[in-house]
Amino acid sequence: MEEYKGSPALDAGLISSAQAVEHYEIARYGTLIAWANQLGLKDAIPLLQANLEEEEATDQKLTQLAETAANAKGAKAA
Repeated sequence: MEEYKGSPALDAGLISSAQAVEHYEIARYGTLIAWANQLGLKDAIPLLQANLEEEEATDQKLTQLAETAANAKGAKAA
């Protein structure tokens, strides 16, 4: 990481890693919602749905950050 310090490549790498985590969490919450439905755990669904929406919002913010900042800096550097 030291050799990429301050570079657009490091920014893009960090954003993509954070998005990988978000995508994992989105998948898990989707599965948990499906299981809660199947098990009749109706009280859990709104809480899980709220968490899912938070993860999706974070993913969208990371995408916006990548598109408006990191990717733009990378294009200029290339």
